[in-house]
Amino acid sequence: MNLISGIKLYIEKMCTESGPGMKIILLDKETTSIISMAFSQSDMLQREVYLFERIDSGRSNERLKYLKCIVFIRPTKQNIQLLANELRNPKYSAYFIYFSNIIPRTDIKYLAECDESESVREVKELYADYLCVNPNLFSLNMPNCMANLNWLPDALTHSMQGITAVLLSLKLNPVIRYRAGSQVAQLLAKLIYDQTTKESTLFDFRGNIDGAAPPLLLILDRRDDPVTPLLHQWSYQAMVHELLQIRNNRVDLSERSNVPKEFKELVLSGDQDEFYGNNMYANYGEIGSTIKQLMEEFQRKANDHKKVESIADMKNFIESYPQFKKMSGTVQKHLCVMGELSSITNKRNLFEVSELEQEMACKADHTAQLQRIKKLIADERVSIDDAIKLVALYALRYERHANCETSGLLQLIKSRGGNTQIVPALIEYAGMHVRQGDLFNMVRITDAVKLTRILIKGLKGVENVFTQHTPLLKETLEDVFKGRDLDPQYPAINSELVPFRRPPQEVVVFIIGGTTYEEALTVHQLNNAGYKVILGGTTIHNSQTFISEVLSATSGTQFKHTKSMLKYCSPDNL
Repeated sequence: MNLISGIKLYIEKMCTESGPGMKIILLDKETTSIISMAFSQSDMLQREVYLFERIDSGRSNERLKYLKCIVFIRPTKQNIQLLANELRNPKYSAYFIYFSNIIPRTDIKYLAECDESESVREVKELYADYLCVNPNLFSLNMPNCMANLNWLPDALTHSMQGITAVLLSLKLNPVIRYRAGSQVAQLLAKLIYDQTTKESTLFDFRGNIDGAAPPLLLILDRRDDPVTPLLHQWSYQAMVHELLQIRNNRVDLSERSNVPKEFKELVLSGDQDEFYGNNMYANYGEIGSTIKQLMEEFQRKANDHKKVESIADMKNFIESYPQFKKMSGTVQKHLCVMGELSSITNKRNLFEVSELEQEMACKADHTAQLQRIKKLIADERVSIDDAIKLVALYALRYERHANCETSGLLQLIKSRGGNTQIVPALIEYAGMHVRQGDLFNMVRITDAVKLTRILIKGLKGVENVFTQHTPLLKETLEDVFKGRDLDPQYPAINSELVPFRRPPQEVVVFIIGGTTYEEALTVHQLNNAGYKVILGGTTIHNSQTFISEVLSATSGTQFKHTKSMLKYCSPDNL
């Protein structure tokens, strides 16, 4: 269950099926990102792909009949029309057309009618309709998927297509479960079920061997766990995304003044950068010492290169120089990233802020935490965004506390010029009236298993105050793999596939409203323990993108659960 190798196989297939010779590849906005996250430009050049063009941007009418054209696009109405126009007036000698998802037969017929010159050699479906970020993590790159707390129609269709493509590329025909009580999760589950039923021949994979349970597709709602995306992260990949933002495996440092010119845009891909691949889940402290070891190794090799005395030394130098140069680039790149992370962490007093965030997420101590929040809001080093996140976490944890002080804290945020609309919007989006289960373990616990789990956690103590929080997803997946009854919280839409209570061997989790790199770390740890889990979401959030999504999802809704905060709400929500 490796998503990156799956996408790579599809791209290899496109390049080999079109035969030898110079090629151009014609893409749309989404497939450009899909390919760039799996292969670098030099990788594509090695496969004789010399030109990249977008089907949806202004292109020259120059005929290049010595080139073959690989077309890799999503089967949207707009793309079909653009491709039809291309085929009516072909610029290249031959066309090899690949769609990233299932295409209706009527569209194939329409394209065939447009291909009067018979220049199309191949038309195929390759199920690569998602961005593979890590081997076990995918995203659909939709930063906002809801308005008025309901699906945006395009986002719903795209989610259904993206998940269908993941299932087909992994050859899974799963039991589909969704979060009970979530209309958005139920609607998506139903659409996926309809699609798998309609295309049953495509999903007719080999039956389960030795009576093993069928795979599971679990559709979750971000609103059950609004805490995870709000917390500051300390593992390398998550920290880079939180403080510098990773977009399609790229980090833009062009706004940073003290970054060398060649590092203004960095590629961070575990597949193309061995050091990053090995350390993306390491925490901040471990990364520092690992980079130090890398530096020492680099200095040792640099000293070896100075000792060029014999012909044999020269030969060794020439042979090892490309690797040495690559290592030099890796060291400089990661030193540059760590320098930026360290500077932001100190400037924004993030150690103190993060410690309080973690404590609020994990244990209740109302009076002490309230005083610490007030102190940090008054601290000029703490950015207004970090102060708002602290108030948001407080509002979520103490929403129904007798002495809840959220309004008073919002007044302090207002006096610092912060956006007070965020907190009431978050409570409407993911308050106690929405959440299923018990995010903060505040309800009297009757479930013996859960009670034991909490007691054990309490006895173990905390290894690291900055990483004591674990996402709700971990608890959910533990329930899945231990074969506990999922029906009350996660009913199955195709229950005929659930004749027994054996736990599934393979699980695909999709979070509507976006996933996070902290949850990806949880999945990575489970996979290392021998399970098979793939995680995906409409996007991959850091705290700022999550807050933007909350604001756009609640725009236009009337706020009913935040009466005490009305004066801090947007006029649209009154």
